[in-house]
Amino acid sequence: MFKSIARENMALSLSAVAAGLFALAGITWGLWIDSLVILFDGAYSLVSLMLSLLSLYAARVVRRPASKEYPFGHGAVEPLVIAIKGLVITLVCLLSLASAIAAMLEGGRAVSADRALVFASVSVLGCAAVWVYLNWAECRESSGLLVAEQRQWFMDSVLSAAVLLGFGIAWWLEQSAWSAWAVYADPVMMIVISAYFILVPVKMTVGAVRELMLAAPSAELAEEVHEALSSVGLAPEQVKMAKVGPSLMMEISLPANWSGHSERLKGNILRHLEDLPIRPAIFMRRLVR
Repeated sequence: MFKSIARENMALSLSAVAAGLFALAGITWGLWIDSLVILFDGAYSLVSLMLSLLSLYAARVVRRPASKEYPFGHGAVEPLVIAIKGLVITLVCLLSLASAIAAMLEGGRAVSADRALVFASVSVLGCAAVWVYLNWAECRESSGLLVAEQRQWFMDSVLSAAVLLGFGIAWWLEQSAWSAWAVYADPVMMIVISAYFILVPVKMTVGAVRELMLAAPSAELAEEVHEALSSVGLAPEQVKMAKVGPSLMMEISLPANWSGHSERLKGNILRHLEDLPIRPAIFMRRLVR
């Protein structure tokens, strides 16, 4: 257990440090060459840094035991943080989209494509390396926070790759007979990237809000749980489920004439669910005749 906690903390800490370095580099380089896309990359990394620090704090809070004030634990902190992440990233995408449209209407934006290519090349390699590491860490320690970090860095990796491709095209335009169009490369890339990537944080937010509203878990998880429960003689219609962060809340309805021992049944259920990447919280009620 302590090893898995240390692995999650290490992954989140690395994500925060990498986000800080990329934020500093992106904002400095973007201001130097006056590029909207690179400024967006830096601003996104700065937001990532703040959100990674928030994830580190949330990872500690989620593991706190239940108390009088929080009798069901602090599992809801995880989807709450993911929802905040999604909303903030959506806001960054919308602001960047508005800036790019304004730049287009003003006649484009001249950018030094060769300098931008240097930054984009380093950014692609760095972001991809962090994403691969987080993917590896998440495979070994299933965590909603790590999944959110992984998606965040996947977005940054693809963003950097798109910037690299776009500035490659801009550099080619500068050397060709269509050099007058090169000034539109930066805002056009920003519009395309913002419009495409806004879907990712929106999906993150919707999924997190569903958890906070105690919606049913994903079909895949529900199927795995029902398979495990069938081993102890429970039918799907006897079980209500809601996933909240790392916890799976389950209400099991037992027949009025059921004569078994509830604690023994609960122990059997926990044994059958121990391989799933969730912490079951089981509540039982006996139906009235």
